[in-house]
This record gives sequence, structure tokens and C-alpha cells, in this order.
Amino acid sequence: MKLLIEGKAKKIFSTKEKNTLVQYFKDDATAFNNKKRKQFKSKGILNNSISALIFKYLNENRIKTHFIKKISEREQIIKKVKIIPLEVVVRNYSAGSISDKFKIKQGKKFKEPIIEFFLKSDELNDPFMNSAHIKLLNIATAKEIRYLRKLALKINVLLIKLFSKIGIILVDFKLEFGKSNNAIILADEISPDNCRLWDKKSKLSLDKDLFRHDKGNLINAYEYIHTKLNRKLNV
Repeated sequence: MKLLIEGKAKKIFSTKEKNTLVQYFKDDATAFNNKKRKQFKSKGILNNSISALIFKYLNENRIKTHFIKKISEREQIIKKVKIIPLEVVVRNYSAGSISDKFKIKQGKKFKEPIIEFFLKSDELNDPFMNSAHIKLLNIATAKEIRYLRKLALKINVLLIKLFSKIGIILVDFKLEFGKSNNAIILADEISPDNCRLWDKKSKLSLDKDLFRHDKGNLINAYEYIHTKLNRKLNV
């Protein structure tokens, strides 16, 4: 296999099949646009398994994704897509940057989900974008933007339902999408690296905030999420 792309937490390799790739999960954790980083043993193994469980669940619920199958502890086969350079953030509660920017008390439940777009660019520090910016830079058409919003909301409903069943609040999360045969499908990963997850009873973090803000044991939290999801989805 040939290494095609190496990101902060994953590597993408070519395969013998022209329409598939291998996605490899690293042990690296990064925060604040890579200003803070550390390796955690087995983090990549846990994220691979968690993301595979979630993507399989979404596939079964008629969300088209790039995920095909998990093939090893750290690897999964995915469809080859052209990534749309947008990060789509869905917020159900106030936390993180939205609390800081607007002085909203952390933990406030929104009446309806808030969807935000950010340009996928480390160089520019992933700036916020509105629909006009997205169209100006020819990243997506007005129709595609509406579809991304609709799809993100549908995924949100499914994930809220899934996490609620295992006693976890889905505070917010980041999605990335790509195009395959001109169709927009879900790509990248869904794991505690790009979700903000709180325990329903204690409200304690079970995600990368543990590393970001030195709040606790990251691997223990990821193992807890994995165990809960595995039991729920593999009964």
C-alpha cells in the first residue's frame, strides 16, 4: 500500500482497488490546531473500533457513508471520495468555542440544533464560514449547502438516540463529507476525538476535552465509550 495522506490522527493508503482506500488510525491526540499534542497507547485502536461501530449503525439507518468494513485493529476499508473542505459542526448544547464567543453558560440545551461551517484549513486556523463564503469559494452550491444541513440534522437525530441509550449526552460533534460519483456522503470518522460527550448523570467529559483541558484519563473514557457502544450495537 502507498501512503497518500497523513493527517493529525489518521493515515490514508491506496489499495489495489481504484475505488477504495485504507484508513489507518494513529495514537496521536492533538488540540488547539496542533499546538498541543501527545500520543496515547491504543487510542487509534479504540477510535477505529468506535468509528466503525457508529458508521455501521449509520449505514444501517440509510445514511450513505464512505465506510465499508473494519479490517484490523487500526484499519478500515473506505470508499474513495473527494473531500469537501468543510467542517460541519452540529451543536445541541453550549460548550467550547460557542460558549466562549457568546458568553453562554456551558451546558445550556439549545431549543434546536445549531449548525456551523468552518473552512478545513490548518494554515488559516479553520475559520468560520457562512453560506455566502462557501459559495464565493466554490466549495459547495446553495443546493449542496441545504443538503449538508439536512443530512447533518438527520445524523444528529440518529446519534442522539444512540448515545442516549447508553447514558451519554451528545453535546456537539464535527462531520466531514465527500463526493463519490457526484453524490455527497459522510466521510472521515466519528469518535470521541470529534464529538463532545458527557455522562448523563455526572456531566463529566468522555471525549478529547479530557486531553485538551487536562481534565482526566482520556483512554479510560474512550474505553468506556467503546464498551457501551459495543454492547448496545452487538447484542
